[in-house]
Amino acid sequence: MCRRYTRIVTRTMIAIAAASFILGTIHTARADDRPNILWITSEDNGPELGCYNDAYADTPRIDALASRSLRYKRCWSNAPVCAPARTTIVSGMYATSLGAHHMRSAVGLPDAMRLYPLVFRDAGYYTSNNNKTDYNFANPEPGWHDSSRQAHWRGRAENQPFFAVFNFTVSHESKIRNKPHTLVHDPAKAKLPAYHPDTPEVRRDWAQYYDRLTEMDAMVGKVLDDLKADGLDDSTIVFYYGDHGSGMPRSKRWPFDSGLHVPLLVHVPEKFRSVAPENYLPGGMSDRLVAFVDLAPTALSMAGIQPPENMQGVPFAGQFAGEAKPFIFGYRGRMDERIDEVRSCTDGRFVYMKHFYPDRPYLKHVEFMFQTPTTQVWKRMFDEGKLNDAQSKFWQPKPSEELFDLESDPDETVNVAGRPEHADRLRRMRQAMQDWSIETRDLGLLTEAEIHRRSGDQAPRTFGLSPDYDIEQLVQVAYACTDRENPPSLGKLNQWVRSSESGVRYWAVRSFLCRPDDAWKNDASIAKMLEAAMLDDSPSVRVAAAEVAMQMDGPLRQRAPAVLANLADVDNYGQLVPVAALNVLDKYWSELPDDLQKRVEALPEKTKDAPQRVSGYVGRLLKHVQSLP
Repeated sequence: MCRRYTRIVTRTMIAIAAASFILGTIHTARADDRPNILWITSEDNGPELGCYNDAYADTPRIDALASRSLRYKRCWSNAPVCAPARTTIVSGMYATSLGAHHMRSAVGLPDAMRLYPLVFRDAGYYTSNNNKTDYNFANPEPGWHDSSRQAHWRGRAENQPFFAVFNFTVSHESKIRNKPHTLVHDPAKAKLPAYHPDTPEVRRDWAQYYDRLTEMDAMVGKVLDDLKADGLDDSTIVFYYGDHGSGMPRSKRWPFDSGLHVPLLVHVPEKFRSVAPENYLPGGMSDRLVAFVDLAPTALSMAGIQPPENMQGVPFAGQFAGEAKPFIFGYRGRMDERIDEVRSCTDGRFVYMKHFYPDRPYLKHVEFMFQTPTTQVWKRMFDEGKLNDAQSKFWQPKPSEELFDLESDPDETVNVAGRPEHADRLRRMRQAMQDWSIETRDLGLLTEAEIHRRSGDQAPRTFGLSPDYDIEQLVQVAYACTDRENPPSLGKLNQWVRSSESGVRYWAVRSFLCRPDDAWKNDASIAKMLEAAMLDDSPSVRVAAAEVAMQMDGPLRQRAPAVLANLADVDNYGQLVPVAALNVLDKYWSELPDDLQKRVEALPEKTKDAPQRVSGYVGRLLKHVQSLP
């Protein structure tokens, strides 16, 4: 491990020196020899566009762009929600490698790490962003010359090449439900996914979503008109993409294909066809698997700039284009106030998903999501027993892993992981997922609170590259301990719960929540193990032990709520540990004694020095428990 870490550091230093030489060379190039690059992005929309064969869509300007661009059949946003998805784009790295895949996580970055706008800027490009940032970094300095609502390529110097981003929010989740709105699309003609109930509320939300896509389409057209009016359309490479799947529930926030699949169009004018993707054909469709982690390296490559060594994406065009990937990957961490951990990958047809909290339902109460009428009526009908199996599934606990065939089941409602004919594919995709976690040093196998506790003053990425982070062992233990079908032996758990690695102890303790049997609930030796774990030096392990103790029979169960109430106090533990504790307390709220409920309800919501981007989550959870019966 030490030699491996030394090699990583050495390669990074060599890459920095090489990049400095390359950038110095680029500065001497004539500006008009380099392409301008324009990214047009829209929020919360998948490929619900005419150019992706959606007959319900009305998107003439994007469709026209597609007729002279290359479309990508399967592009994934890597994360199914905005902040970690944009974090992936701007860094060219998987947000899981940075500890930044949790919503509004505000992590530090290594000092030497440069985000792609700064790389472009150092190469002499004018960089403008109009104007979404929304990165999961504490104090980022991306490198924009202008990041504002007025940002435009027109701010550049004469003959200076530009990299410009225009982002449109009209298709955002919040715009699906805002009123007043006069529908243009006919709700009766909306095609509903199999997991949504067929109600007027659901149909209206889908219709309004498509209305917003039409509005967004016109905004895209306006930027393209400006480009042509300025005489730049023959010297500018244009990308258009959505920032993750639709804002409808079970798309946004979930790493199904429905939450990760986005449209991606790449238009390369004739002048720069030498840097176009392989087999570029205007109006064509590429089967190459690409993802957001590839966008920054690809744009840099098309400008003749070698991507920095730390970037994990593979350029799919330009001077430094790499080989196509057999799989692309997705991830889910904490979504606002709700904790979960999921990984997914696809080969273009099948989607594999690994659930690290199979004991928790897919959809829990997220305040922002519950403002959408579809979410409200969907949950109400579940509580009333009015849903079919496909519709009910997402309010129930999850399997350990899932496999979906997008060809026969595009809505991903039928889990074929247990079918013998798919056994080999399941093994291959599971192994690919594990190999990816190890190769990218996935920090998500520690809890969010533990990432920050273990990293200390270091950036999480720096800690993640160190020998102190044993990712190989964590992958082995996390997969084993969350396997409902083949749980680890009690002997193995006894070994792991005594590990010096806090992440191993965490998954070993939590494994009891994933076991298919109940015999352990009366086991005195397990009660003794949990009693010790509730005193662990890691607060995350204590949360896990108290949650398991809530399932036990005997006095330990009586002690667990008080342990969780203590861990829910932001004055003692900051913001992240209390979020984890409250995620457990609200599950058992009706079983808690009145005095403990009142104690929890009286807890402070945030500390004076709470990070602004996460400071509201404890308050949301406290508000929610007060609404419970």
